[in-house]
Amino acid sequence: MSEPIEGGCFCGRIRYRLKRRPMFVHCCHCRDCQRQLGRAFVVIVEAENVELLQGKPVMVTLSTDSGRPHDVYRCPDCQSALWSDYGRRKWLSFVRLATLDRPSEFPPDVHIYTRSKLDWVPLPAGAGVFEAYYDLEAEWPKESLDRLGEARAKGKGQVQS
Repeated sequence: MSEPIEGGCFCGRIRYRLKRRPMFVHCCHCRDCQRQLGRAFVVIVEAENVELLQGKPVMVTLSTDSGRPHDVYRCPDCQSALWSDYGRRKWLSFVRLATLDRPSEFPPDVHIYTRSKLDWVPLPAGAGVFEAYYDLEAEWPKESLDRLGEARAKGKGQVQS
Protein backbone atom coordinates (compact mmCIF):
# COMPACT_ATOMS: atom_id res chain seq x y z
CA MET A 1 0.00 0.00 0.00
CA SER A 2 1.46 3.31 -0.98
CA GLU A 3 -0.71 5.50 1.24
CA PRO A 4 -2.45 4.30 4.39
CA ILE A 5 -6.15 3.64 4.06
CA GLU A 6 -7.70 5.49 6.97
CA GLY A 7 -11.20 6.44 7.95
CA GLY A 8 -13.40 7.50 10.80
CA CYS A 9 -16.78 8.54 12.01
CA PHE A 10 -18.61 11.76 11.22
CA CYS A 11 -17.70 13.57 14.45
CA GLY A 12 -14.04 12.49 14.46
CA ARG A 13 -14.06 10.62 17.78
CA ILE A 14 -13.16 7.33 16.10
CA ARG A 15 -10.32 6.86 13.65
CA TYR A 16 -9.12 3.59 12.13
CA ARG A 17 -6.68 2.28 9.54
CA LEU A 18 -6.87 -0.68 7.19
CA LYS A 19 -3.54 -2.48 7.38
CA ARG A 20 -4.18 -4.17 4.01
CA ARG A 21 -6.16 -3.29 0.92
CA PRO A 22 -9.69 -4.68 0.85
CA MET A 23 -10.17 -8.20 -0.47
CA PHE A 24 -13.39 -7.28 -2.30
CA VAL A 25 -15.95 -4.46 -2.48
CA HIS A 26 -19.73 -4.91 -2.36
CA CYS A 27 -22.57 -2.64 -3.24
CA CYS A 28 -25.43 -4.33 -1.41
CA HIS A 29 -28.95 -3.30 -2.32
CA CYS A 30 -30.72 -5.45 0.31
CA ARG A 31 -33.43 -3.95 2.48
CA ASP A 32 -31.40 -4.62 5.65
CA CYS A 33 -28.57 -2.37 4.44
CA GLN A 34 -31.05 0.24 3.29
CA ARG A 35 -32.93 0.34 6.61
CA GLN A 36 -30.24 -0.40 9.16
CA LEU A 37 -27.34 1.53 7.68
CA GLY A 38 -28.65 3.85 5.00
CA ARG A 39 -25.77 2.91 2.74
CA ALA A 40 -24.87 0.11 0.40
CA PHE A 41 -21.09 0.09 -0.02
CA VAL A 42 -18.67 -2.03 2.02
CA VAL A 43 -15.06 -3.09 1.66
CA ILE A 44 -14.33 -6.58 2.94
CA VAL A 45 -11.15 -7.08 4.96
CA GLU A 46 -9.87 -9.45 7.61
CA ALA A 47 -10.94 -8.22 11.05
CA GLU A 48 -7.30 -8.29 12.20
CA ASN A 49 -6.52 -5.71 9.52
CA VAL A 50 -8.84 -3.07 10.98
CA GLU A 51 -6.66 -1.12 13.40
CA LEU A 52 -8.24 1.36 15.79
CA LEU A 53 -6.20 4.56 15.97
CA GLN A 54 -8.47 6.59 18.24
CA GLY A 55 -11.63 6.02 20.24
CA LYS A 56 -13.65 2.89 20.80
CA PRO A 57 -16.81 1.98 18.89
CA VAL A 58 -19.85 0.41 20.49
CA MET A 59 -21.38 -2.75 19.10
CA VAL A 60 -25.07 -2.76 18.27
CA THR A 61 -26.64 -6.11 17.32
CA LEU A 62 -29.33 -5.96 14.68
CA SER A 63 -31.52 -8.71 13.29
CA THR A 64 -31.40 -9.74 9.65
CA ASP A 65 -33.70 -11.51 7.22
CA SER A 66 -31.34 -14.53 7.43
CA GLY A 67 -31.76 -14.71 11.22
CA ARG A 68 -28.01 -14.44 11.81
CA PRO A 69 -26.78 -11.61 14.06
CA HIS A 70 -25.49 -8.45 12.42
CA ASP A 71 -23.09 -6.69 14.77
CA VAL A 72 -22.61 -3.07 13.72
CA TYR A 73 -19.75 -1.09 15.26
CA ARG A 74 -20.76 2.54 15.69
CA CYS A 75 -19.37 5.72 17.16
CA PRO A 76 -20.99 6.20 20.59
CA ASP A 77 -21.39 9.93 19.91
CA CYS A 78 -22.48 10.46 16.29
CA GLN A 79 -23.68 6.87 15.72
CA SER A 80 -21.84 6.52 12.40
CA ALA A 81 -21.76 2.86 11.38
CA LEU A 82 -18.06 2.06 10.83
CA TRP A 83 -17.98 -1.68 10.14
CA SER A 84 -20.04 -4.80 10.58
CA ASP A 85 -19.60 -8.44 11.47
CA TYR A 86 -22.28 -10.55 9.78
CA GLY A 87 -22.98 -13.78 11.63
CA ARG A 88 -20.63 -12.95 14.50
CA ARG A 89 -17.65 -14.56 12.78
CA LYS A 90 -15.10 -12.26 14.49
CA TRP A 91 -12.55 -12.79 11.68
CA LEU A 92 -14.11 -10.81 8.83
CA SER A 93 -15.12 -7.14 8.76
CA PHE A 94 -17.36 -5.29 6.35
CA VAL A 95 -16.07 -1.72 6.58
CA ARG A 96 -18.50 0.98 5.52
CA LEU A 97 -16.97 2.59 2.45
CA ALA A 98 -18.37 6.05 3.24
CA THR A 99 -16.28 6.15 6.44
CA LEU A 100 -13.00 5.90 4.50
CA ASP A 101 -11.13 9.15 3.89
CA ARG A 102 -10.81 8.30 0.16
CA PRO A 103 -13.89 6.20 -0.67
CA SER A 104 -13.68 6.85 -4.42
CA GLU A 105 -10.60 4.63 -4.60
CA PHE A 106 -12.72 1.52 -4.04
CA PRO A 107 -15.44 1.04 -6.66
CA PRO A 108 -17.67 -2.00 -6.13
CA ASP A 109 -16.63 -5.33 -7.59
CA VAL A 110 -20.25 -6.54 -7.48
CA HIS A 111 -23.77 -5.27 -6.94
CA ILE A 112 -25.72 -7.78 -4.85
CA TYR A 113 -29.37 -8.22 -3.84
CA THR A 114 -30.40 -6.07 -6.76
CA ARG A 115 -33.88 -7.65 -6.55
CA SER A 116 -34.55 -5.04 -3.85
CA LYS A 117 -32.60 -2.20 -5.45
CA LEU A 118 -34.38 1.14 -5.43
CA ASP A 119 -35.89 1.64 -8.87
CA TRP A 120 -34.13 4.96 -9.47
CA VAL A 121 -30.61 3.65 -8.72
CA PRO A 122 -28.80 2.98 -12.02
CA LEU A 123 -26.24 0.19 -12.29
CA PRO A 124 -23.06 0.84 -14.27
CA ALA A 125 -22.71 -0.90 -17.63
CA GLY A 126 -20.53 -3.98 -17.33
CA ALA A 127 -20.92 -4.24 -13.54
CA GLY A 128 -21.20 -7.63 -11.85
CA VAL A 129 -24.90 -7.67 -10.96
CA PHE A 130 -26.65 -10.37 -8.91
CA GLU A 131 -30.29 -10.61 -7.84
CA ALA A 132 -29.16 -12.21 -4.58
CA TYR A 133 -25.67 -13.34 -3.60
CA TYR A 134 -23.02 -14.80 -5.91
CA ASP A 135 -20.46 -17.57 -6.22
CA LEU A 136 -17.35 -16.39 -4.34
CA GLU A 137 -15.06 -18.75 -6.26
CA ALA A 138 -16.25 -17.31 -9.56
CA GLU A 139 -16.04 -13.62 -8.65
CA TRP A 140 -13.19 -13.10 -6.19
CA PRO A 141 -9.57 -12.86 -7.39
CA LYS A 142 -7.35 -15.76 -6.33
CA GLU A 143 -5.28 -13.59 -3.97
CA SER A 144 -8.45 -12.48 -2.18
CA LEU A 145 -9.75 -16.06 -1.96
CA ASP A 146 -6.42 -17.09 -0.43
CA ARG A 147 -6.66 -14.29 2.15
CA LEU A 148 -10.25 -15.25 2.93
CA GLY A 149 -9.21 -18.87 3.46
CA GLU A 150 -6.38 -17.83 5.78
CA ALA A 151 -8.70 -15.58 7.81
CA ARG A 152 -11.34 -18.34 8.05
CA ALA A 153 -8.72 -20.86 9.24
CA LYS A 154 -7.47 -18.44 11.90
CA GLY A 155 -11.05 -17.76 12.96
CA LYS A 156 -11.93 -21.42 13.52
CA GLY A 157 -10.04 -21.35 16.80
CA GLN A 158 -11.96 -18.33 18.06
CA VAL A 159 -14.87 -18.73 20.46
CA GLN A 160 -18.15 -17.49 18.97
CA SER A 161 -20.30 -15.45 21.36
